[in-house]
Amino acid sequence: MSPVLQAGTVYGLGLGPGDPDLMTVRADRLLRQARHVAFFRKAGRKGQARQIVEGMIPEGAIEHPMEYPVTTEIPVTDPAYNRLLAEFYEDCTAQLVALAAAGEDVVVLCEGDPFFYGSFMHLHLRLLDQVPVEVVPAITGMSAAWTATGTPITWGDDVLTVLMATLPEDDLAARIAQTDALVLMKIGRNIGKVRRALQQAGRYDQAWLVEYAAMPGQTVQRLAEAEDRVTPYFSIVVVHGHGRRP
Repeated sequence: MSPVLQAGTVYGLGLGPGDPDLMTVRADRLLRQARHVAFFRKAGRKGQARQIVEGMIPEGAIEHPMEYPVTTEIPVTDPAYNRLLAEFYEDCTAQLVALAAAGEDVVVLCEGDPFFYGSFMHLHLRLLDQVPVEVVPAITGMSAAWTATGTPITWGDDVLTVLMATLPEDDLAARIAQTDALVLMKIGRNIGKVRRALQQAGRYDQAWLVEYAAMPGQTVQRLAEAEDRVTPYFSIVVVHGHGRRP
């Protein structure tokens, strides 16, 4: 009687904000021992997560690119957007389950922290009842962004709010006005809306724009001094708190 094959584990591997030196020891160890490495990317691109680990993937490891069917080509409010992505995540899950069921461990590269607005969350939800799955947490991109400004983000009793720039402008302005410290993510083409919301909330002059935090090409400047810049996707706006301190 042949032994029962033990299922492999799918690891959601948090890579941190972009500098390989900021990966955890556990993430580094799992990656350097990997036989299968999966990662998300836009069609025709190498993939940001894959670029972060250039030179770290062991020789002979099999790479599994997972190419999004859509990114910004259609609005997120279009019913086709959710349908296409749901089908994509189902297909990716099936591939990972097949590998794990064959006894293979798979690391899935995740920018930042896998449980913080990351694509891996959609796989995790689908994998849970099928194969062993583990998440390796990491430093978030926003941590790298506020560190790059050289100023603490929160003091004492400050309330920190994290907002997606994809929210409606009025919602952004209302939430910005109610918080002490602020992180705005997914800037890109939403930069105009972000500027107006910050101005409406009276926080515009306090805002910092950090591009490519902890990556090559990092820039840090006051948002008000970057009015003519085309803002890339990997941008974060930070407003520091000024709370209680000794």
